[in-house]
Amino acid sequence: MRVAVIGGGVIGVSTAYYLAEAGHEVMVVERYGNVAQEASFGNVDLMGPNSTLRQWTVPGLPYRALSMLFRQESPVAFSARFEPAMWSWIRRWISECRLQRFKENQQRLKMLADYSAQQMSQLIQTHEMDFQQHKAAMVMFRTAKDLQLARLTMQLLGESGTNHELLDQEAARQMEPALSTEVEFHSGLYLPDDQAGNSPLFVRQMKILCQNLGVEFHFNNHVQSIRNEQNKVELQIDGRSVMVDALVIAAGSETAKLMHGLGTHLPLYPVKVYSASAAVQEYEMAPKVSLFDDTYQVSITRLGKRIRIAGCAEMGSSSVNLHQKAVNTLVKVADDWFPNAANYRHANFWSGTAGMLPEGIPLLGATKHPNIFINAGHGAGAWALAAGSGKLLADIISQREPEIDMQGLTLARYDNKH
Repeated sequence: MRVAVIGGGVIGVSTAYYLAEAGHEVMVVERYGNVAQEASFGNVDLMGPNSTLRQWTVPGLPYRALSMLFRQESPVAFSARFEPAMWSWIRRWISECRLQRFKENQQRLKMLADYSAQQMSQLIQTHEMDFQQHKAAMVMFRTAKDLQLARLTMQLLGESGTNHELLDQEAARQMEPALSTEVEFHSGLYLPDDQAGNSPLFVRQMKILCQNLGVEFHFNNHVQSIRNEQNKVELQIDGRSVMVDALVIAAGSETAKLMHGLGTHLPLYPVKVYSASAAVQEYEMAPKVSLFDDTYQVSITRLGKRIRIAGCAEMGSSSVNLHQKAVNTLVKVADDWFPNAANYRHANFWSGTAGMLPEGIPLLGATKHPNIFINAGHGAGAWALAAGSGKLLADIISQREPEIDMQGLTLARYDNKH
C-alpha cells in the first residue's frame, strides 16, 4: 500500500521506518524544513522505558505543581491567556491522577515502554546506530515528601522486575561524584538500565534509514484537509491533491486540529516544552549519569561536549517567546546540581510545542474512518515510546496481530466520553 505519514518528529519518522520495513510505499509530510524541528528537537533526552513513568499523572503532583506557581521557578508556567480548553484539560489531568486511574495508566504505559525499549535495542544493534547514547539515570528527590510521591512508581518498578536502587545522599554522591556539595537532597533512585541520548540526532539517522528503504520526505508541506474517497484517502497539501491508500496522523500538537476536521474531538492540548544546551567548561564537574529532578520535572544529560537541560511545561501560550519562569527553572536546576560544569545563563534556550493527553498515554491505531490511523499524544515520553509505537502502527496497518495488548491505548478509551 501507499501510506502517508503526517509528521516528521520522532513518532512520525519511526512509524515511517517500520511501515517501509513491512514493504509499504511511504511518504512523510512535514510542515517544517527538516525532521525533528518541534518537540523532538528539544524534548527530554531520556529514552529508557522507565523515563515514561515520571509523567505528570502521579497522585499528588498536580497540587505540588500548582503550589509552586507563584515562585520564580516552577515545573509549570502559565501565560496570560486563560482559555477554556486549558482548564478543561487541567480538570481531566487532575482526575487522571487519582490512585486507581494512575495504577491503570502506569501499567499500560510500562507495557508499551518496555516493548519500545526492545524495538529500540534491535534498531541500535541492527544498524549500529550512534547518537551519543549512554546508560544509567538517577531520579533525585529533594525532600522526603518528594520521595513519598514516587513510592507508587517505585512499587510498579519492583513488581515488573525493573533493576533499580534507592540511594541515600552518600551513595548517590558516589554514583555521581560531580553532584554539587552545596545542594541538599533526600535521596536518589538509580536506574542502571535506563538510557539517554541525542534525540534530534537519532531522528536524523532514522530519516536516512527511511530513505534507504525508499521513503519520500516532503518538507515545507502543509496538510490543509483530509477526506475519505472510496477506498482511498485524499490529502490537500498546499493546494494540490494527493491520494494514498492509508494515512497515519502523527503530527504532535497539530494532531487534534487534523482529527477535529475528521469529526473526532481529542483532549489533546498543546503544551510548550523547554530545553537549554550549554557548552561544557569543566569536564570533571559535568554529569556522567543522566539526572532527573523530580521536584521541578527537569532532566540534565551530558551529550558529548554539551549539557542538555530539558523540562518545564508552559500552558496557554502559542507564542514563540520564552517564558522567563521556564528559563529560570532550567537554570536553577542545572546550577543546583552541577554549578561549575557550564555557564547555564549563556546557554542556547529553545521551546517547542508537544501534544499532551491528560492520561499521559498516547493514542495508537485505527480511527472511525477506514484507512486513517493515529499515533499521537506521547508528550514528554515520545522518544522512549517511539520505536514501539511505530512498530505497532505498522503491524496494524499491515493487518498483523500487535505484539502487545492494545487495550487502553486506542481511541476506544474515549467511546463513552465523547
